Amino acid sequence: MPTPPFRADHVGSLLRPQPVIDARKKFYEQKSIPVEELRAAEDAAIPEIIKMQEDVGLKAVTDGEARRSFWHYDFMGMLTGLDLDERDPEQGAQFAGVKLRPIFPTITSELDFPDDHPMLEHFKFVKDHTNVVPKISIPGPSASHFRVAQDDIHVQAYKDDPQNMFDALARTYKKAVDKFYEAGCRYLQMDDIFFAYLCDPKHRAEKQEQGQDPDWLIDRYAWMMNEAIKDRPRDMFIGMHMCRGNFRSTHAAEGAYDQVADAIFNKTDVDIYFMEYDSDRAGGLEPLSILPKGTKRVMPGFITTKTGELEDMDGLKRKFEEASKYADLDQLGIAPQCGFASTEEGNAITLDDQKRKLELVVKTAEAVWGGV
Repeated sequence: MPTPPFRADHVGSLLRPQPVIDARKKFYEQKSIPVEELRAAEDAAIPEIIKMQEDVGLKAVTDGEARRSFWHYDFMGMLTGLDLDERDPEQGAQFAGVKLRPIFPTITSELDFPDDHPMLEHFKFVKDHTNVVPKISIPGPSASHFRVAQDDIHVQAYKDDPQNMFDALARTYKKAVDKFYEAGCRYLQMDDIFFAYLCDPKHRAEKQEQGQDPDWLIDRYAWMMNEAIKDRPRDMFIGMHMCRGNFRSTHAAEGAYDQVADAIFNKTDVDIYFMEYDSDRAGGLEPLSILPKGTKRVMPGFITTKTGELEDMDGLKRKFEEASKYADLDQLGIAPQCGFASTEEGNAITLDDQKRKLELVVKTAEAVWGGV
Protein backbone atom coordinates (compact mmCIF):
# COMPACT_ATOMS: atom_id res chain seq x y z
CA MET A 1 0.00 0.00 0.00
CA PRO A 2 1.34 3.49 -0.81
CA THR A 3 2.16 5.84 2.04
CA PRO A 4 1.58 9.58 2.40
CA PRO A 5 2.35 12.23 1.43
CA PHE A 6 0.62 12.07 -1.93
CA ARG A 7 0.73 14.57 -4.79
CA ALA A 8 -3.09 14.53 -5.04
CA ASP A 9 -5.21 14.67 -1.90
CA HIS A 10 -8.28 16.35 -0.45
CA VAL A 11 -9.26 17.90 2.87
CA GLY A 12 -11.85 15.33 3.86
CA SER A 13 -15.48 16.45 3.84
CA LEU A 14 -17.72 15.61 0.90
CA LEU A 15 -21.30 16.42 -0.05
CA ARG A 16 -23.72 14.19 1.81
CA PRO A 17 -25.61 11.66 -0.36
CA GLN A 18 -29.39 12.19 -0.40
CA PRO A 19 -30.17 8.99 1.56
CA VAL A 20 -27.98 10.26 4.41
CA ILE A 21 -29.57 13.71 4.27
CA ASP A 22 -33.03 12.15 4.39
CA ALA A 23 -32.16 9.79 7.24
CA ARG A 24 -30.57 12.55 9.33
CA LYS A 25 -33.68 14.70 8.90
CA LYS A 26 -35.95 11.83 9.93
CA PHE A 27 -33.83 11.04 12.99
CA TYR A 28 -32.79 14.48 14.26
CA GLU A 29 -35.68 16.70 13.18
CA GLN A 30 -38.73 14.52 12.69
CA LYS A 31 -37.63 11.89 15.23
CA SER A 32 -39.45 9.34 13.11
CA ILE A 33 -36.77 6.63 12.81
CA PRO A 34 -34.55 4.83 15.35
CA VAL A 35 -30.81 5.44 15.43
CA GLU A 36 -30.23 1.99 13.91
CA GLU A 37 -31.96 3.11 10.72
CA LEU A 38 -29.79 6.23 10.54
CA ARG A 39 -26.65 4.13 11.01
CA ALA A 40 -27.82 1.72 8.31
CA ALA A 41 -28.21 4.62 5.87
CA GLU A 42 -24.72 5.88 6.70
CA ASP A 43 -23.20 2.40 6.45
CA ALA A 44 -24.78 1.93 3.04
CA ALA A 45 -23.67 5.31 1.69
CA ILE A 46 -20.09 5.51 2.93
CA PRO A 47 -18.69 2.60 0.85
CA GLU A 48 -20.03 4.41 -2.24
CA ILE A 49 -18.38 7.65 -1.08
CA ILE A 50 -15.11 5.75 -0.68
CA LYS A 51 -15.46 4.11 -4.10
CA MET A 52 -15.98 7.50 -5.78
CA GLN A 53 -12.68 8.71 -4.32
CA GLU A 54 -10.88 5.55 -5.38
CA ASP A 55 -12.38 5.73 -8.87
CA VAL A 56 -11.03 9.23 -9.51
CA GLY A 57 -7.55 7.99 -8.56
CA LEU A 58 -7.01 9.27 -5.02
CA LYS A 59 -4.69 7.22 -2.81
CA ALA A 60 -6.13 8.50 0.50
CA VAL A 61 -9.87 8.37 1.20
CA THR A 62 -12.26 9.45 3.96
CA ASP A 63 -15.90 8.82 4.84
CA GLY A 64 -16.65 12.34 3.64
CA GLU A 65 -17.62 13.16 7.25
CA ALA A 66 -21.04 11.75 6.36
CA ARG A 67 -21.75 10.86 9.99
CA ARG A 68 -21.22 14.45 11.15
CA SER A 69 -23.15 17.69 11.16
CA PHE A 70 -20.05 19.89 11.52
CA TRP A 71 -16.38 19.38 10.69
CA HIS A 72 -15.47 20.23 14.29
CA TYR A 73 -18.35 20.36 16.78
CA ASP A 74 -19.28 16.66 16.52
CA PHE A 75 -15.76 15.59 17.48
CA MET A 76 -15.49 18.23 20.20
CA GLY A 77 -18.85 17.32 21.74
CA MET A 78 -17.68 13.71 22.03
CA LEU A 79 -14.73 14.71 24.24
CA THR A 80 -14.97 14.27 27.98
CA GLY A 81 -15.60 17.64 29.64
CA LEU A 82 -16.89 19.51 26.58
CA ASP A 83 -20.61 19.94 25.87
CA LEU A 84 -22.38 21.61 22.96
CA ASP A 85 -24.92 24.20 24.09
CA GLU A 86 -27.58 25.50 21.65
CA ARG A 87 -28.84 29.06 22.14
CA ASP A 88 -30.44 32.10 20.50
CA PRO A 89 -30.15 31.76 16.68
CA GLU A 90 -28.94 35.36 16.47
CA GLN A 91 -25.82 34.38 18.39
CA GLY A 92 -24.50 32.02 15.71
CA ALA A 93 -21.01 32.65 14.29
CA GLN A 94 -21.09 35.17 11.45
CA PHE A 95 -19.99 34.15 7.96
CA ALA A 96 -20.23 36.31 4.83
CA GLY A 97 -23.95 37.00 4.63
CA VAL A 98 -25.09 34.04 6.74
CA LYS A 99 -24.96 32.89 10.36
CA LEU A 100 -23.90 29.45 11.52
CA ARG A 101 -26.29 27.45 13.64
CA PRO A 102 -26.10 28.67 17.27
CA ILE A 103 -23.94 26.00 18.91
CA PHE A 104 -21.60 26.98 21.72
CA PRO A 105 -18.90 24.62 23.01
CA THR A 106 -18.85 24.72 26.81
CA ILE A 107 -16.13 23.35 29.09
CA THR A 108 -17.94 21.60 31.96
CA SER A 109 -15.19 19.48 33.54
CA GLU A 110 -11.60 18.32 33.06
CA LEU A 111 -10.89 17.63 29.40
CA ASP A 112 -10.01 14.15 28.17
CA PHE A 113 -10.25 11.91 25.10
CA PRO A 114 -12.52 8.96 25.96
CA ASP A 115 -11.46 5.44 25.00
CA ASP A 116 -14.82 4.96 23.28
CA HIS A 117 -14.82 8.18 21.25
CA PRO A 118 -17.23 7.33 18.39
CA MET A 119 -14.89 8.59 15.67
CA LEU A 120 -12.49 5.74 16.37
CA GLU A 121 -15.21 3.43 15.01
CA HIS A 122 -15.90 5.86 12.16
CA PHE A 123 -12.26 5.51 11.12
CA LYS A 124 -12.29 1.71 11.42
CA PHE A 125 -15.28 1.55 9.09
CA VAL A 126 -13.32 3.40 6.39
CA LYS A 127 -10.28 1.19 6.95
CA ASP A 128 -12.42 -1.91 6.49
CA HIS A 129 -13.89 -0.63 3.20
CA THR A 130 -10.89 0.56 1.21
CA ASN A 131 -7.76 -0.86 -0.38
CA VAL A 132 -5.96 2.50 -0.35
CA VAL A 133 -4.98 4.67 2.64
CA PRO A 134 -7.83 5.47 5.05
CA LYS A 135 -7.69 8.97 6.49
CA ILE A 136 -9.76 10.79 9.08
CA SER A 137 -9.91 14.54 9.56
CA ILE A 138 -10.58 15.90 13.03
CA PRO A 139 -10.49 19.48 14.38
CA GLY A 140 -7.12 20.48 15.78
CA PRO A 141 -6.67 21.38 19.45
CA SER A 142 -7.00 25.11 18.80
CA ALA A 143 -10.71 24.67 17.94
CA SER A 144 -11.52 23.81 21.55
CA HIS A 145 -9.98 27.08 22.68
CA PHE A 146 -10.79 29.53 19.89
CA ARG A 147 -14.46 28.55 19.77
CA VAL A 148 -15.04 28.57 23.55
CA ALA A 149 -16.04 31.90 25.09
CA GLN A 150 -14.47 32.82 28.42
CA ASP A 151 -17.87 32.71 30.12
CA ASP A 152 -18.35 29.14 28.87
CA ILE A 153 -15.26 27.83 30.64
CA HIS A 154 -16.54 26.32 33.90
CA VAL A 155 -13.28 24.77 35.10
CA GLN A 156 -11.74 27.43 37.32
CA ALA A 157 -8.15 26.33 36.72
CA TYR A 158 -8.63 26.77 32.96
CA LYS A 159 -10.32 30.12 33.47
CA ASP A 160 -7.65 31.45 35.85
CA ASP A 161 -4.71 30.43 33.64
CA PRO A 162 -5.18 29.63 29.91
CA GLN A 163 -1.98 27.58 29.95
CA ASN A 164 -3.77 25.04 32.15
CA MET A 165 -6.36 24.65 29.40
CA PHE A 166 -3.65 24.41 26.73
CA ASP A 167 -1.92 21.71 28.79
CA ALA A 168 -5.19 19.78 29.09
CA LEU A 169 -5.91 20.07 25.37
CA ALA A 170 -2.40 18.90 24.49
CA ARG A 171 -2.83 15.84 26.74
CA THR A 172 -6.29 15.16 25.31
CA TYR A 173 -5.06 15.28 21.74
CA LYS A 174 -1.94 13.24 22.49
CA LYS A 175 -4.27 10.53 23.75
CA ALA A 176 -6.41 10.94 20.61
CA VAL A 177 -3.33 10.44 18.42
CA ASP A 178 -2.41 7.29 20.36
CA LYS A 179 -5.95 5.88 20.17
CA PHE A 180 -6.29 6.51 16.46
CA TYR A 181 -2.94 4.80 15.91
CA GLU A 182 -4.16 1.80 17.91
CA ALA A 183 -7.25 1.75 15.66
CA GLY A 184 -4.96 1.38 12.63
CA CYS A 185 -4.78 5.02 11.57
CA ARG A 186 -1.54 5.95 9.86
CA TYR A 187 -2.81 9.20 8.30
CA LEU A 188 -4.48 11.60 10.71
CA GLN A 189 -5.41 15.10 9.67
CA MET A 190 -6.10 17.91 12.14
CA ASP A 191 -7.96 20.93 10.83
CA ASP A 192 -6.38 23.87 12.64
CA ILE A 193 -8.05 26.64 10.68
CA PHE A 194 -7.74 29.21 13.43
CA PHE A 195 -4.13 29.88 12.51
CA ALA A 196 -5.57 31.49 9.38
CA TYR A 197 -8.27 33.29 11.38
CA LEU A 198 -5.53 34.87 13.49
CA CYS A 199 -4.12 36.46 10.32
CA ASP A 200 -7.38 38.40 9.89
CA PRO A 201 -7.33 41.94 11.38
CA LYS A 202 -10.97 41.58 12.46
CA HIS A 203 -10.43 38.33 14.35
CA ARG A 204 -7.17 39.62 15.83
CA ALA A 205 -9.01 42.69 17.14
CA GLU A 206 -11.72 40.51 18.67
CA LYS A 207 -9.14 38.46 20.57
CA GLN A 208 -7.41 41.63 21.75
CA GLU A 209 -10.75 42.93 23.03
CA GLN A 210 -11.04 39.68 25.00
CA GLY A 211 -7.65 40.35 26.56
CA GLN A 212 -5.78 37.78 24.46
CA ASP A 213 -2.67 38.56 22.40
CA PRO A 214 -3.20 37.03 18.90
CA ASP A 215 0.50 36.38 18.40
CA TRP A 216 0.70 34.65 21.78
CA LEU A 217 -2.26 32.49 20.74
CA ILE A 218 -0.50 31.55 17.50
CA ASP A 219 2.51 30.40 19.51
CA ARG A 220 0.36 28.46 22.00
CA TYR A 221 -1.71 26.83 19.26
CA ALA A 222 1.46 25.63 17.55
CA TRP A 223 2.76 24.36 20.90
CA MET A 224 -0.45 22.40 21.53
CA MET A 225 -0.34 20.80 18.11
CA ASN A 226 3.30 19.85 18.48
CA GLU A 227 2.85 18.44 21.99
CA ALA A 228 0.02 16.27 20.72
CA ILE A 229 1.90 14.76 17.77
CA LYS A 230 5.63 14.88 18.58
CA ASP A 231 5.81 11.39 20.16
CA ARG A 232 3.71 9.56 17.57
CA PRO A 233 5.14 6.46 15.89
CA ARG A 234 7.21 7.39 12.85
CA ASP A 235 4.93 5.51 10.47
CA MET A 236 2.04 7.82 11.35
CA PHE A 237 1.62 10.87 9.11
CA ILE A 238 -0.02 14.07 10.33
CA GLY A 239 -1.77 16.54 8.06
CA MET A 240 -3.05 19.99 8.97
CA HIS A 241 -5.64 22.04 7.12
CA MET A 242 -5.95 25.83 7.33
CA CYS A 243 -8.68 27.94 5.79
CA ARG A 244 -10.81 31.00 6.40
CA GLY A 245 -14.16 29.34 6.99
CA ASN A 246 -16.43 27.34 4.73
CA PHE A 247 -20.20 27.32 5.26
CA ARG A 248 -22.51 26.99 2.27
CA SER A 249 -19.74 28.40 0.03
CA THR A 250 -19.17 31.44 2.26
CA HIS A 251 -16.16 32.49 4.33
CA ALA A 252 -15.55 34.01 7.77
CA ALA A 253 -12.01 35.40 7.61
CA GLU A 254 -9.34 36.77 5.29
CA GLY A 255 -5.66 37.58 5.42
CA ALA A 256 -2.30 36.23 4.22
CA TYR A 257 -0.39 33.50 6.10
CA ASP A 258 2.66 35.68 6.86
CA GLN A 259 1.98 35.99 10.60
CA VAL A 260 1.70 32.23 11.15
CA ALA A 261 4.13 30.74 8.61
CA ASP A 262 7.03 30.32 11.04
CA ALA A 263 4.79 28.81 13.73
CA ILE A 264 3.12 26.26 11.48
CA PHE A 265 6.16 25.24 9.46
CA ASN A 266 8.92 25.39 12.08
CA LYS A 267 7.20 24.90 15.44
CA THR A 268 5.05 21.87 14.61
CA ASP A 269 6.07 18.39 13.51
CA VAL A 270 3.29 18.32 10.90
CA ASP A 271 4.05 16.40 7.70
CA ILE A 272 1.44 17.72 5.25
CA TYR A 273 -0.11 21.20 5.11
CA PHE A 274 -3.40 21.84 3.31
CA MET A 275 -3.43 25.60 2.66
CA GLU A 276 -6.31 27.54 1.19
CA TYR A 277 -5.17 29.47 -1.89
CA ASP A 278 -8.23 29.84 -4.11
CA SER A 279 -8.81 33.59 -3.76
CA ASP A 280 -7.12 36.89 -2.93
CA ARG A 281 -8.32 36.42 0.66
CA ALA A 282 -5.42 34.01 1.20
CA GLY A 283 -2.74 36.52 0.21
CA GLY A 284 0.41 35.68 -1.73
CA LEU A 285 2.62 32.61 -1.92
CA GLU A 286 5.60 34.27 -0.23
CA PRO A 287 4.99 32.52 3.15
CA LEU A 288 5.92 29.23 1.44
CA SER A 289 9.53 30.44 1.55
CA ILE A 290 9.47 29.68 5.31
CA LEU A 291 8.88 25.96 4.61
CA PRO A 292 12.06 24.16 5.73
CA LYS A 293 13.90 21.99 3.25
CA GLY A 294 13.18 18.32 3.73
CA THR A 295 10.15 16.04 3.63
CA LYS A 296 7.37 18.39 4.74
CA ARG A 297 4.82 18.94 1.99
CA VAL A 298 2.39 21.77 1.23
CA MET A 299 -0.81 21.19 -0.73
CA PRO A 300 -1.72 24.66 -2.08
CA GLY A 301 -5.49 24.80 -2.52
CA PHE A 302 -5.61 26.42 -5.94
CA ILE A 303 -8.81 24.47 -6.73
CA THR A 304 -11.87 25.87 -4.97
CA THR A 305 -14.73 23.88 -3.45
CA LYS A 306 -16.96 26.94 -3.17
CA THR A 307 -18.09 26.98 -6.82
CA GLY A 308 -18.56 24.31 -9.47
CA GLU A 309 -16.61 26.07 -12.22
CA LEU A 310 -13.51 24.07 -13.14
CA GLU A 311 -10.13 25.73 -12.98
CA ASP A 312 -7.99 25.85 -16.15
CA MET A 313 -5.12 23.35 -16.22
CA ASP A 314 -2.71 25.84 -17.79
CA GLY A 315 -3.62 28.34 -15.11
CA LEU A 316 -2.93 25.77 -12.41
CA LYS A 317 0.46 24.98 -13.93
CA ARG A 318 1.33 28.68 -13.89
CA LYS A 319 0.42 28.87 -10.22
CA PHE A 320 2.79 26.02 -9.46
CA GLU A 321 5.52 27.76 -11.42
CA GLU A 322 4.97 30.76 -9.17
CA ALA A 323 4.86 28.61 -6.01
CA SER A 324 8.14 26.93 -6.98
CA LYS A 325 9.87 30.31 -6.61
CA TYR A 326 9.27 30.06 -2.86
CA ALA A 327 9.31 26.30 -2.16
CA ASP A 328 10.86 23.31 -3.89
CA LEU A 329 8.32 21.86 -6.33
CA ASP A 330 9.16 18.43 -4.93
CA GLN A 331 7.71 19.58 -1.59
CA LEU A 332 4.37 20.56 -3.13
CA GLY A 333 1.19 18.73 -4.11
CA ILE A 334 -2.38 19.69 -4.99
CA ALA A 335 -5.66 19.53 -3.05
CA PRO A 336 -8.87 21.53 -3.09
CA GLN A 337 -8.78 24.63 -0.89
CA CYS A 338 -11.21 23.17 1.65
CA GLY A 339 -13.74 20.42 2.11
CA PHE A 340 -16.86 20.28 -0.04
CA ALA A 341 -19.16 20.16 2.99
CA SER A 342 -17.64 21.51 6.19
CA THR A 343 -21.18 21.28 7.55
CA GLU A 344 -23.88 18.85 6.51
CA GLU A 345 -25.58 21.55 4.42
CA GLY A 346 -22.68 21.42 1.97
CA ASN A 347 -21.38 24.00 -0.48
CA ALA A 348 -23.39 25.39 -3.39
CA ILE A 349 -22.18 22.78 -5.88
CA THR A 350 -23.45 19.46 -7.22
CA LEU A 351 -22.19 15.91 -6.75
CA ASP A 352 -21.01 15.99 -10.38
CA ASP A 353 -19.14 19.24 -9.74
CA GLN A 354 -17.47 17.63 -6.74
CA LYS A 355 -16.34 14.60 -8.73
CA ARG A 356 -14.97 16.77 -11.54
CA LYS A 357 -13.03 18.83 -9.02
CA LEU A 358 -11.44 15.71 -7.52
CA GLU A 359 -10.65 14.41 -11.02
CA LEU A 360 -8.95 17.74 -11.73
CA VAL A 361 -6.85 17.35 -8.57
CA VAL A 362 -5.60 13.98 -9.83
CA LYS A 363 -5.06 15.23 -13.41
CA THR A 364 -3.10 18.23 -12.12
CA ALA A 365 -0.82 16.00 -10.06
CA GLU A 366 -0.23 13.80 -13.08
CA ALA A 367 0.51 16.83 -15.28
CA VAL A 368 2.88 18.54 -12.81
CA TRP A 369 4.62 15.57 -11.13
CA GLY A 370 3.79 12.62 -13.37
CA GLY A 371 1.59 10.86 -10.81
CA VAL A 372 -0.42 11.10 -7.61
